[in-house]
Amino acid sequence: MREALAGLRAAFRNRSIRRLQLAEIGSTTGLWAYTVALAVYAYGEGGAAAVGLVMVIRTLPSAVLAPFLAVLSDRHSRRRVMLISDLVGAAALVGMAAVAEAGLPAGLAYGLAACSSIAGTAFTPARAALLPSLADTPEELTAANTAASTIESIGSFAGPAIGGLIVSVWDPGAGFLFTASMYAWSAFNTWLLPHDTPPAAFPGANILAESTAGIRAVARDRRLRLIVGLYGAQTLVAGALDVLVVVLAFEVLGGGESQVGTLFAAVGVGGLIGAAIVLPVAAGRRLAFAFAFGNALWALPLIVVGLSGAEPATLVSFAVIGTANTIVDVAALTLLQRAVPDEVLARVFGALEGMIVGAVGLGGALAPVAVDVFGAQGATIAFGVFLLTVTAACWRRLQAIDRAADRPEALDVLRPVPLFAPLPEPALEHLAGTAEHMEADPGSTVVVRGEAGDKFYVIVGGEAQVETGARQVTLGPGDFFGEIALLRDVPRTATVRAVTVLQLLAISRDDFIATVTGHAPSASAADAIVVQRLENLRIVR
Repeated sequence: MREALAGLRAAFRNRSIRRLQLAEIGSTTGLWAYTVALAVYAYGEGGAAAVGLVMVIRTLPSAVLAPFLAVLSDRHSRRRVMLISDLVGAAALVGMAAVAEAGLPAGLAYGLAACSSIAGTAFTPARAALLPSLADTPEELTAANTAASTIESIGSFAGPAIGGLIVSVWDPGAGFLFTASMYAWSAFNTWLLPHDTPPAAFPGANILAESTAGIRAVARDRRLRLIVGLYGAQTLVAGALDVLVVVLAFEVLGGGESQVGTLFAAVGVGGLIGAAIVLPVAAGRRLAFAFAFGNALWALPLIVVGLSGAEPATLVSFAVIGTANTIVDVAALTLLQRAVPDEVLARVFGALEGMIVGAVGLGGALAPVAVDVFGAQGATIAFGVFLLTVTAACWRRLQAIDRAADRPEALDVLRPVPLFAPLPEPALEHLAGTAEHMEADPGSTVVVRGEAGDKFYVIVGGEAQVETGARQVTLGPGDFFGEIALLRDVPRTATVRAVTVLQLLAISRDDFIATVTGHAPSASAADAIVVQRLENLRIVR
């Protein structure tokens, strides 16, 4: 807990992270108030079916466009993408308020809701991809994610309370205007963030290859597939709950509009408790356990709500769901930020955002069907059982992720390498996770001069001999080789043989180039080393 709190204090001392969090306070509070206002507006227009329809309208276009919109954040300033997203969202909410106040057809408001959601879809990957570059250590990154989730929890408490009050005293249109003002606040704080440098673009890449890079990165890595898949199951249930909250409030608890805000607010209160729980867990290397625990904690209260149907039990259960929501968000986002290379990070989060939005929409569409089949309480039980079953099925594979994280030897080996010294700790941690342990027998050849290069090597133990024409150089633990062929895209410039039993860490070409060239200071350090080594080769010749 001491380490976790130290990371949290460091995150708040970081001015850029603090600005980002201020922006999130505005957008999150406004979004939750808007969720209540829109749900009440849709319910008044057409009951539970209209609420489910709005969920689909808000989510389906965003889910389809998310991978394409995420390309913007990997090719342009992430700060600028966030700023434009806030401004577009604010304009859409002003339009929705005008539609509601003028009594125009609800379809116009639903269309503007889709525009606002699409704009928000661009914001989330940009924020998630920008955050690791603002954090100085893995602990600070985890703490910043925890702070963001805490802000989400506070917003999900304050937002519904404000939204419920506004809708009760005035009408949904006033709730839409409140959200527009919150988006404007977010835009102002985003504008104050320091200018960021976009990752380097790959020449010749077409829009389809660019937009699907995040999806392909997830598909290649079974850890990412597992995390994204389970996160999708949880968000499907969360989407269903957005509809079930309204149905439970009106048809089971009998509280009406104010009860909708109360139930959402209970989720926010529980989220504050979740921040205290997740900090000590996520500060260590048990993130996958925290992820599984959070999903199970999400599922069980739904079953309790369905079995009870009483207001006190429902309020407590929703608070527990809020606790679980914080744990799931922090664990999943931090796992992804540590595992994904920076140059595709926004697009991976774009793929994640598309999946999340699609899953929320699917859950929102399934909820009215489940209510018709099982009733409000039976539907709540069914969704809880579904999430609990999926989490149990993934448990062993999640344990394997934590076991892998408990072996940080590669990180200690890579940290002193001059090429990697300028890298942020999360990027170095990702590289260590991709490194492969290799062993070479005495006299065996590791690389051959003139051949194509596919790996970068760091010597962990033993000695190697580098043969560059007439000159021979002996390398030992901590030394490295193989970077020239990778960075300059040329054949190997030397032959390297094992003198003794040689213990190596090998990093693939793609992981090495993506990490080193994707960070300007490390790219400069690597270039200086390559220039010096090529100069030494010319002197020998």
